[in-house]
Amino acid sequence: MTVSTPVNAEIISHILTAIKSSSHIEPALFTKFNVKRGLRNSDHSGVLVGLTNIGEVIGYIKNDKTIEPVEGQLLYRGIDIKDLVQGSQKNQRHGFDEVIFLLLTGQLPAGGELNAFENYIAANREIPADIVNNFILSLSGRDIMNMLSRTILGLYTLDNDADDLSQQNQIRQSLELIAKFPTIIAYAYFGMRHKYYHESLIIRHPRYDLSSAENFIYMLKGEDYTPLEAELLDLALILHAEHGGGNNSTFTIRVTSSSGTDTYSAVAAALAALKGSLHGGANLKALDMVEHIKKQVKDWDNDTELSDYLLKILQKQVYDKSGKIYGLGHAIYTKSDPRAVLLKERASQLAQEKGLEAEFRLYKNIERLGPQVFAEFKGIKAKTLCANVDFYSGFVYTAIQIPREIYTPLFAMARIAGWCAHRMEELNFEAKRIIRPAYKNIFGHKNYVPIEQR
Repeated sequence: MTVSTPVNAEIISHILTAIKSSSHIEPALFTKFNVKRGLRNSDHSGVLVGLTNIGEVIGYIKNDKTIEPVEGQLLYRGIDIKDLVQGSQKNQRHGFDEVIFLLLTGQLPAGGELNAFENYIAANREIPADIVNNFILSLSGRDIMNMLSRTILGLYTLDNDADDLSQQNQIRQSLELIAKFPTIIAYAYFGMRHKYYHESLIIRHPRYDLSSAENFIYMLKGEDYTPLEAELLDLALILHAEHGGGNNSTFTIRVTSSSGTDTYSAVAAALAALKGSLHGGANLKALDMVEHIKKQVKDWDNDTELSDYLLKILQKQVYDKSGKIYGLGHAIYTKSDPRAVLLKERASQLAQEKGLEAEFRLYKNIERLGPQVFAEFKGIKAKTLCANVDFYSGFVYTAIQIPREIYTPLFAMARIAGWCAHRMEELNFEAKRIIRPAYKNIFGHKNYVPIEQR
């Protein structure tokens, strides 16, 4: 049953007009009061608001008055992401569970530690039947991110120690949520598909003998997946697990955690931040753009034709007329995004396995030509552009046949590891302070007017 509420268009229009008027702030005032819009400095670098031991993102070297672009680096607890990926590939094993352990503890696990940790995660993948029936299947929604958030808040109700902020309890809650995220996402997807598209309801129980990546792809596809597909999914999870304390969703979980709220509420807040199209939904933007280009550009290997069309995108003449080449550019990375480099390397093998060499070549052509077209379009003001991880992740997920509705939830499934690490770091600072930045009011003063005189 759908509940509807009456809509009065006249009232809404009247309020909207008032809101537009009262919300207007002259752009010059931001400069006058030295406001760091978006917590960004004038050179677009992030404002330093905290310290962390967890992740580090390097894309440039900042001198006194200049920024020097450098090859991108991403460090998890001081270890280069490239070394973590190469280490797991060399030993022919999936590395996401190892990365979770590293982010939480600051240490790489020994063999016995890793086995025990993997077994603990696997043993906590099941979801209580009441949660499955009441929060996922009975109230199935169209958006998996919203269903994920609702289910996380539902788990709060079954936790007798939900508000206990002791370190031991925080670790327990974090590990249980990390373990259950994949199951919630898979069940929510099939519940949505069953309710709204009248397809068969498929519920595959999580398996304890598979890695986190294999288990998730099994719950989605059953036994119908290749070893390379599981390897690419594991790689994507590793690359999305953490990205420093400044990204929007991680900053959100630190802000909410600083208030002393419970784990479930803090994670739900982070999910709300990640859901935004400027954050977790960026890979869908890149994927849709490339699909558009595939239809409009006849010869994908013709540099002139492709460059001309990319220029039209920048000129806001075609596609969504936003003037953006999605998947190119990053707030920190300049010369290269290490996540995109690593994903691109393995995506080449996936393209061969799936017979998608031509499509993959188009992606590489856009990556090569896009920065050149952007530089010519912007002139001397052009910043250094590189492909970011969102540019290739959509291609990888499509090749693995992961549904579009799961792209952003999959991001959350990886990033929950980093979120929990940052939450526990925020809570365990010796000199804790609630995060409270300042806003300057410029509205001025007004006198109260009695209602009969208005």
